[in-house]
Amino acid sequence: MLKRRELQDVPVLFPLLSDEAVKPYVREQAENMEAYYFFINQMNQQEENGELISRTILDEMENPVGAITLYDIEEGKGFLATWLGRPYFGQGYNQYAKELFLWELFMEQEIEVVFLKINKTNTRSLKAMSKLSYAIEANETYPHVFEQINQGEKQYDLFAIYKDAFTFYIHESEVAEVDELEA
Repeated sequence: MLKRRELQDVPVLFPLLSDEAVKPYVREQAENMEAYYFFINQMNQQEENGELISRTILDEMENPVGAITLYDIEEGKGFLATWLGRPYFGQGYNQYAKELFLWELFMEQEIEVVFLKINKTNTRSLKAMSKLSYAIEANETYPHVFEQINQGEKQYDLFAIYKDAFTFYIHESEVAEVDELEA
């Protein structure tokens, strides 16, 4: 389940975010809880301005377990970033959150392409990426974006999710579910 980012989630999210298994790979950097409150408040303002879209990922008990955000929205395109707290690694929250969020982006917002930049050293994210059949490697398709994300020390692979490919994936998933029910 996803919900809009709220300041009340900071005390649960900050310790998850501060874990060394998470912190090096996220954009949401804050040195203390007060700074994280400020950061989330800024994110909410940026969402109001149409610069980003961000949601808190919840578990079955509606406890915050991570976050998913579309940053740098421009001309119907943006960069997706997801993070989960260490206790929630490998439990399927990442893929589930991505599908819910992509549905919102493509069906309720005016997003056409979602980019994902994956740090080449982040094996967990690369493995999660391989499970997304609707995402394609885009290093050569968007060379200007690929060059832009690789100007620093860290090196990234670029992936893209197109609205049409995601819509087709959802349609095929629904058809498969109906076929299973009829069998």
